[in-house]
Amino acid sequence: MPVATPFSERKDKAQIEESTDFAPKFDSDGLIPAMAIDATTKEPLMLAYMNAESLKLTLEVGEAVYWSRSRSEIWHKGKTSGHTQKIVEIRTDCDQDALVLVVEQIGAGACHTGRDSCFYRRVVPGSPAALKFTQTDLSFDPDTVYKK
Repeated sequence: MPVATPFSERKDKAQIEESTDFAPKFDSDGLIPAMAIDATTKEPLMLAYMNAESLKLTLEVGEAVYWSRSRSEIWHKGKTSGHTQKIVEIRTDCDQDALVLVVEQIGAGACHTGRDSCFYRRVVPGSPAALKFTQTDLSFDPDTVYKK
C-alpha cells in the first residue's frame, strides 16, 4: 500500500527549481541520499538514504529516520544506541534529488564504529590512493552499545 506523503507532485522544471513546493525525487529504488551534518561544527556525520516513508517520519518526529539498505527496513537513527539526530533544518538541492540534514547529534557519536562521524578518514591522492585517519579515538564502545 502506498504511503500518503506531505510531498508535492513533481510537475516541471520551474516548479522543481523555483517554487516553494517540496517535491523530492526518489531514485529507481525509491531512495534519496541524505547527508547529515552537525549543526554546530558543520562537519559531515554520515550519509544514508531515505524513502518516502522515512522522510515523512523524519518530518513528523523531528529526528532522522532513514531507510537501511542492508536490512531493508526503516531505521530510526539512535533507536538502538540512543545516539539520535535531532533535525535542525533539512535542505534540498536544486533538482530535489539529494538532502542535507542539519542535525544536533545527541549521544556519543554518529558512526556504528564508535566514532563521532562516519567520515573519519580522508583520501590521500597517489598511486595507489590511500586513506589517512582523521579520528582514531573512539567516542563510545560499539560492542557495548550494539551488544555484539
